[in-house]
Amino acid sequence: MTEEQLTVAGEPLADLARRLDGARTGRWTEEGARALVHDLGLRWEHVTDPASPDGPRLRPVGPSERRYVDEEAYLELAVTVPGAGPDAAGQARAFGRARSELTGALGEASIIGSYGRLGPYYGSTPAWGSPFLRWRGERDTLELRAGRQGPELVLEPTAPLENWYGSLGHGEEDAIGGFIGSRSGPSTAGLSLPGRWSARSWETLTGSLATFLATLPAEFAALGIAKIMRLYGRVGGEAPRLFDIDADSRLMLASFADSDIGPASFGWGTVADHPGTKETWADSYEPRWRRDAGGPGEPAGRELAEMVVATARAQGVASVDDLLLGGEAEDIGPYTVRFYGLGLTTV
Repeated sequence: MTEEQLTVAGEPLADLARRLDGARTGRWTEEGARALVHDLGLRWEHVTDPASPDGPRLRPVGPSERRYVDEEAYLELAVTVPGAGPDAAGQARAFGRARSELTGALGEASIIGSYGRLGPYYGSTPAWGSPFLRWRGERDTLELRAGRQGPELVLEPTAPLENWYGSLGHGEEDAIGGFIGSRSGPSTAGLSLPGRWSARSWETLTGSLATFLATLPAEFAALGIAKIMRLYGRVGGEAPRLFDIDADSRLMLASFADSDIGPASFGWGTVADHPGTKETWADSYEPRWRRDAGGPGEPAGRELAEMVVATARAQGVASVDDLLLGGEAEDIGPYTVRFYGLGLTTV
């Protein structure tokens, strides 16, 4: 049975997206924003009323955002897509449905990713996850992103958002969270991404890994991603494969540790304890140690991170610099992805 089209204020989501994508924004000046609102058939007093959070709303440039703009007076016009459930699974499903409709109408997004805990211009993000897709233009970008009440369709000037994101590349620990992936093509010409940061202590890595794993299945489900990520470790002059992270709508982890370090004491089980993992790793004995961490909203991020870090150290990984993310993780369909939030070196 085919689902009905998503609608926003009585208009099919895909139609609204096309209208926004083709709108004239007048460089987001006061005059340009008023013309945009008029052309879209909206009322100025409604889109500028902060007491109407579910309707289209225009966000002005505030004192803390002025450093990222040129002549823009506004940063975005956003509207919430209704119908999201209250829990992580419901939010992820609603986002995924909106993503499917918009991709069908506009084609593959230029950019995908997750903001992590730090949203645009240092704003907060939903606890369940903060995925986004962007259809990037030279002047304006159309974005689908996670909001507090459900997915949000956002039209915004391209430069201020990218100026803000680029400013995070100063290299300090936890400077950037989440991840971002871009695909080659005319829409990403001139795109500049910030530099990465590296964890300098096991404590920092445990925290970043906890944050990353807690929302991973919800975000990957929302974005339609299924991927096995591998972690390697420098041990005795070599860099063997230590862990697999199977991330899609359910998070599964596996360890290739020898039994003599006592992986069960760190929280690992076998296929008998986590039978669902056999869908990913059919051989019950390789890898022997597994953990079914659950679906959207279920992973215990801190516990999982401590389990991984303790296991890596018990296997002889002496420094946080010696735990490595396999480069194959960064190839996701047409996108090349940077996993900023992990703070790990990629090899």
